[in-house]
Amino acid sequence: MGTRVGEYKKYLDTALHDKNKPWTPALEWAEGKTGIKRLYIFMILVVMLGLYMLFGIAAQLLCNIIGFLYPAYRSIKALESPNKDDDTKWLTYWVVFALFSVIEYFSNILLHWFPFYWLLKCIFHIWCFVPIENNGSVIIYNRVIRPYFLKHEEKVDSVLSDIAGSGTGS
Repeated sequence: MGTRVGEYKKYLDTALHDKNKPWTPALEWAEGKTGIKRLYIFMILVVMLGLYMLFGIAAQLLCNIIGFLYPAYRSIKALESPNKDDDTKWLTYWVVFALFSVIEYFSNILLHWFPFYWLLKCIFHIWCFVPIENNGSVIIYNRVIRPYFLKHEEKVDSVLSDIAGSGTGS
């Protein structure tokens, strides 16, 4: 377990020092001003964000911004890149995001009474878009959505074809 934590720490530290990432200049500035390593600055920010998600006034808005803003940015970057593998990755995220949004709509009354809901939802979003090979959206898509879709694909195609045919007057 300790080696795994060390691996995550090393990966995170490398990502926080990556010159091609948008957060690097801000962390470099904060590290220079405070003398605190950027890894610890990042960890402090994560703890503060977690506390705010528990007790903050606009936790719902912040959670939804986190679940939308970075993935939207990365999706646009993926669309503009010649590589199509990243397109698939972000389309997978958006399919999971949409399914979660629909489920959340119907369970909204119950979930908002749960005291840690916005923090857990935020963690769920981050797990779904974290830049690793098998993030949450890949796991959910491959284990839940894809099998269900493949099982019912022909029925859905038939219904959509009937609707499209009746809409054109055929």
